[in-house]
Order: sequence, then structure tokens, then C-alpha cells
Amino acid sequence: MPAELQKAPPRLHRSSAPKPDPGIVHLGFGAFFRAFGTIYIEDAVKASGGDWGIIGVSLRSPDTRDRLAPQDWTYTSVELAPGGEKLRQVEIIREVLVAPEDPEIVLSRMSDPTIRIVSLTVTEKGYCHDPATGRLNPDHPDILHDLENPLPVSAPGFLVRALQRRRAAGQLPFTVLTCDNLPGNGVLVRGIVLDFARQLDPALADWIETEGRFPSTMVDRITPATKPEDIDRLATATGVLDEAPVLHEPFRQWVVEDDFVTGYGEDARPDLAVSGVEMVGDVTPYEHMKLRMLNGTHSALAYLGYLAGHETISETVADPVFAIFVNRLWREEIMPSFTPPAGIDLGEYAKALFERYANPAIRHRTWQIAMDGSQKLPQRILGTIADDLKTGRPCPGLILAVAAWMRYVGGIDENDQVIDVRDPLADRLRALSDGADIPKTKVTALLSVREIFNADLAEQLAGPVTQAYCRLLGLGTRKALETLA
Repeated sequence: MPAELQKAPPRLHRSSAPKPDPGIVHLGFGAFFRAFGTIYIEDAVKASGGDWGIIGVSLRSPDTRDRLAPQDWTYTSVELAPGGEKLRQVEIIREVLVAPEDPEIVLSRMSDPTIRIVSLTVTEKGYCHDPATGRLNPDHPDILHDLENPLPVSAPGFLVRALQRRRAAGQLPFTVLTCDNLPGNGVLVRGIVLDFARQLDPALADWIETEGRFPSTMVDRITPATKPEDIDRLATATGVLDEAPVLHEPFRQWVVEDDFVTGYGEDARPDLAVSGVEMVGDVTPYEHMKLRMLNGTHSALAYLGYLAGHETISETVADPVFAIFVNRLWREEIMPSFTPPAGIDLGEYAKALFERYANPAIRHRTWQIAMDGSQKLPQRILGTIADDLKTGRPCPGLILAVAAWMRYVGGIDENDQVIDVRDPLADRLRALSDGADIPKTKVTALLSVREIFNADLAEQLAGPVTQAYCRLLGLGTRKALETLA
């Protein structure tokens, strides 16, 4: 039968089981949270009940809403294991809103007293802050807009304007549960929200400071981008068309500080522990472990691997030079820089990370991980470097990773091909690189970006990063890595 006459598969639809009423609004409804938080929450509701349906909010594009709406907000979770795929239908979502189309309805949902948690995965750049200081950037265009307009466009703006409405109505605040890879993410987001609120209304800021709760979290699940061929392959395998599947590795870990708005009593949160979430008093040791050992090496492998011509992380660590590099990075530069959580063997954790990286079923592109490096470097790599320098510990691998980032944002790879650099500061970084004619001045120019490098660290890094940058130019990435060994 000709292809044009073949019948299209039916669209995915949800089961007849009733959905729980909404209790959570999630800002930044991308693939990660749908492959991670929604599954934990659905498991908690199945085990312990509760009205914890999720209202997703896309802060930019209608794409996720448009794909999910014809499926009654249902989608397939595809677990990518080396031995084969495991499919699951996720049905906890109640609706998906698109903030730019109707910010009023988003604020209305967030202001509803039945919403007890507003969670976020807006990526580092979505908080409109200065990564080097962790404070709100008052000159960010979205923040300038939101301070003047009651209908916001930014994540901090939506949080504060919704809390403002709840205070005016005599309601309890919602708990703000950030799920982004930022150190002390709850403390950081609390500070950003209070910075914004104080400019808007000091009394509102005082109320949020007293009544609000911002638990810190650590999240971990590798989630590669879903490609059109993944959708086609899944439709062929199942006979049903799902336009919004999410792909992820088998591993998952969610550590949450157990600090939610007290006025709701037992209804302050789902029974997360029953679904495998680790509820703790202090997330800090877990976040240092994950941000430095996973995210830090992920970024290092992304920049160095991309420059060396590797498309994915699994392909990168299959290269013996990179395998030696990442294991040395863990053992000599990262693991000694922090105190692990009680009962955790960092050597075993590193071994498990390498096995996850090497999983050939996970095609996590180096280019995807390399996005938004100006926002990620301070948390993932520069904090470790600073701690190493304080103790006199050499960190040539991490310094080489910084040099690789500098070459990457210069926009030309080792084969003189143009790099599609995606970063909030991409144009500025490229101009700084192009405006310098020798490695030393390029490095100095990029180290002058205070949103990334504070002055003290920049001064300490000038010489070592220049040397590493010269090695990358003179030897190429693989040979530069071999010199470390």
C-alpha cells in the first residue's frame, strides 16, 4: 500500500481512571519535570491518595500544550535501559497553560487556595539572577517589566505577583519548590523572590519571609531531548501516536528538604517518601555531590567532547582518553572538594555515574548539555575550582574545561566549523573573543565577565586558563587531555 494511503495510528488517550484535583502548579513544563517530578508525584498519589494533580505552565512556547491537549494531557514515559525500553503512561496532569497567551489565568490558578505547591524547572537563566552572586538582576528586561506590570513574564514575577494576591485575599502562601540544578536552590530562590518583593512592597516581602517556605532540593535523572524519530519509533512499536513522549535513563533520585508551609498541616505536600523521595533536614551534601560530580563532569565532557568531535556523552566516554580524564577528575579534583552525605561512598557513586554516562541507549548530546554555559559554570565547575585553590589542590582538568568553554563560545570548532552557541550571553561572549587577537587577551576578556567570574577568582585563573587555552589550540583537545595524564 502506498505510504500516503496508510492509516495514521490513533492518538494516545488517557485511561478512564479519575484524575486527582489540582494541588500543584509547575512553572517551566519541559521534558525533565515530565520525566521526573510528575512520575514521583503520580506514584505518591497512587500509594497514599490526595489531591495533587498538576497544572503545567509553559513560560515561553505553546508547543508542549499543543502536543498534550489532544491527548487529554497524557503522555508516555520511555525508560532507556541498555537491555531495552520500558514504557509507562503518565496521567497526573490536569492542564497545561501558556503564560504569554494568558498570564491572568496563570496567576488565577496560582492564587487558588487549593494550590499548595508551586514547583519550578525554569533552568538557571529563568531566575533572572546574577549567577556569580546569586542575587536578582534588577536590570534584567523581564524584571524591569514585571516590577511595572501586574501581569508578569518571568518566573520570579509570577511567584511574587501570585503571592501578593494570596496575601491580599488573606490566604496562606504556597510552598515554592525549585527543582533546578543550583546550589542551595531553595535559599537562592527565596532570596530572589524577596529581592523582587522588597522592590514591589516591603510589607509583602516581610510576609513572604515569615510565612513562605522554599525547601532546597537535589534532582537527578538524565533526560535527553525527544526527537521526531523517537516519536515515529514509539508509534510504530505501540500502534499509538504520542506527540509528547519523554525519554530518560532508569536511574532517578530526588532529595527534598522537608520544610513546607505549616498552615496546611498534613495536606502541605504529597506523601513523597512513599514514592522514593528522600526527605531530609539538609540537602547541601547531596547537592554538592550531584552538582560537582555529575553536572560538573557533564559540562566538562560536553565542551571538551564537542570540540573533539563527539556527538553524545556515551560516545565521549567510550573514547579511552576521555574515560581516563573523567575518572581522574572525580578522584583527584572533585571528590576531595566536599564532604559527602552520611553513608555515601563517593567512589561507588563515581562508578555508577560512569556506567550511566556509558549507557548507549541514552543519546544525550554534548551540544545540548553545552547550552547556557554562562549560567551553569559558576555552580557546576567554578565553585569546585575555588575550593581546590583555597586548599592548594591542583585542578588542571577543571581549568582545561573552563578553557574549552572559552573556545566553544568563540563559535569555531577544531575543524573551523561554526558552533551554534546557545547562551543568554552568546553575542557578548563571541564579541569579547573576536575582539582579542591572542589567547592571553581572549582569556582575559572572557574572565572579565562578572556575571560568571568574580574578580578574585578571575585573577587566580588568568595564568592557568591561558596556558590551558594555548594547549587546546596547539595540541587539539584529545592530545591536551593526554598531557594531563
